Amino acid sequence: MENWTQWLTTAQEIITTFGLNILAALAIFAIGQWVAKIIGRTTKKVMTRQGVDPTLVNFTASLVYYAALAFVVIATLNRLGVQTASLVAVLGAAGLAIGLALQGSLSNFAAGVLMIIFRPFSVGDVIEGAGVFGSVEEIQLFTTTIVTPDNATVIVPNSKLSGDNITNFTNKPNRRAEAIVGISYGDSIEKARLVILDELSKDPRILQDPAPEVNVANLADSSVDLQVWAWAETRNFRDVRFALPELIKTRLDREGITIPFPQQDVHMFQRN
Repeated sequence: MENWTQWLTTAQEIITTFGLNILAALAIFAIGQWVAKIIGRTTKKVMTRQGVDPTLVNFTASLVYYAALAFVVIATLNRLGVQTASLVAVLGAAGLAIGLALQGSLSNFAAGVLMIIFRPFSVGDVIEGAGVFGSVEEIQLFTTTIVTPDNATVIVPNSKLSGDNITNFTNKPNRRAEAIVGISYGDSIEKARLVILDELSKDPRILQDPAPEVNVANLADSSVDLQVWAWAETRNFRDVRFALPELIKTRLDREGITIPFPQQDVHMFQRN
C-alpha cells in the first residue's frame, strides 16, 4: 500500500511537471506563431508602402515569417526540455550542404533580388541581354522571361542577365532613328538637306524637339552620303525607323535629286 501511494505521488508530480511544461510550450508556440504572423504582415505593409516590387515583397514577408517561426519552434522545444543546441548545429550543417548543392540557383536568386531592387528594366521593356533581344514578359526571383520579336519565349537565368551588359531600349521617352542616304556629286548638298528636313517636319510621328539633323557622313565612291537623324517617341520608334528611308526617297525623287547606285567605269584599249 505504501509503495502504491508513493507511486501515485511520483506519477502526480511527473504529470504536474510535464503537464505544466506542455501547457507552457503550447502557449509559447501559439503566441509565437501569432507574433510571427504580425511581423510578416508588418514587413509586407512597410515594403509595399516603399514601392518595392510585389514579387520581392511576398518573398521577403514569407522569409521573415518562417524565420520568426523557426525561433518559436526552437523556444517551444527548449521549454519541453529538448536539447536545441545540437538541433541548431544539425540544421546549420544541413543548410550549408543545401547551399553548396544549390549554388547556381542561389546565384540566380541573388541576381533576381538585385534586379528587382535596382530595376534595370521592368515588365514590358524591350531589352537586350545575355544574347537575347525581346520584350520582358515576367521577372521572377530565379529567371526572367523574354518574348523575342518572332514570338519565341526565352527563359533566361537571372545570373546570366546580371552578369552581362543590359541594353534597355524603352526606358527613355524618346529614341533617335537613323538613316543613310546617298546623293549624286552633281546635286546640291544644301538643297538635299533642306528638302529632307522639310519632309521630316510634315510627319507628326517625328519630333521637332530635338530637331532632326542632316549631316554629311561620308564622301563615297559614287555618292555623297548624308546621315539623317530623326527623334520619335519610343512607342513610335519602330514605325519611324522603317518609314524614314521611304519618306526621304520619295521626296528626293520629286525634287529631282539623284540617289546614285554604285558604278564602275571600264576603259578598253586596243593594241595596234
